[in-house]
Amino acid sequence: MGMRKRIKAESVKSFAYPICFGAAMLLLWQFQVVHAWFKADTFTLPLPSRILQILLDNFGKMTGDIEATMVVALGGLFFGSLLGFLLATVATIFPHWGVGGLSLATAFNAVPIIAIAPIFNNLTKDFSPDPNARSMLAKMLVVMITCAVSMAINAYRGFTELKPFSLDLFKSYAASPTTVFFKLRLPNCVPHIFTALRISVPGCVISAMVSEYFAEYIIGVGRQIRENIVLAQYATAWAYIVVACLIGIAMYVILLASESLALKNRASK
Repeated sequence: MGMRKRIKAESVKSFAYPICFGAAMLLLWQFQVVHAWFKADTFTLPLPSRILQILLDNFGKMTGDIEATMVVALGGLFFGSLLGFLLATVATIFPHWGVGGLSLATAFNAVPIIAIAPIFNNLTKDFSPDPNARSMLAKMLVVMITCAVSMAINAYRGFTELKPFSLDLFKSYAASPTTVFFKLRLPNCVPHIFTALRISVPGCVISAMVSEYFAEYIIGVGRQIRENIVLAQYATAWAYIVVACLIGIAMYVILLASESLALKNRASK
């Protein structure tokens, strides 16, 4: 019982400390203490109350941009993770050249998003006569690249970093490669998949918004941040920044809840 209470207390602390710190920073921001620190004015750094008012007044108008960003982020996350998982599977089945392919994918991922986004805009210009469709495809491809590499690397580790002697045990029972994959490698890979998603979920939101800066079709949270900064509408830009933060936090919380449910039986063993 004592151990359980200690674990509960630690869990409460892990949530309470960040919330208290965030609340303190908001109060300092609202009462312009932060402005005094950075010598900023309330025009370039609007008060939280002003940002909240803009959110409440214009949320209906923001829904189209939020939906566009969510489609790109979630679509890129899904297809990128699927592609990365398939790459890891191929690398596991054909290890002689599969590892080299993962190394190349990792090197390709080192290219900055700011350089990739304009390239994909040009590559997809003949995809459709609809600029919205072309733009969505280009942005989704950028997110896919971001998510595919982290999934490929982590899934490959899950497939290959097995418990000691577990593979020898399966071989001693003359298990087929298919049985080894589905009964040993795949279950061992599940925690590594969630590790990859912990990296990819924040990354897909950031990639989606950065790609929107260069997109042909003017829609999305990231694009609105840019447009409002250019027009010196800083309060509105900050409102969209808050929306972007909320999207990322919501997706990450859903991921943590899904991970907790999926790995619940593992933790109890």
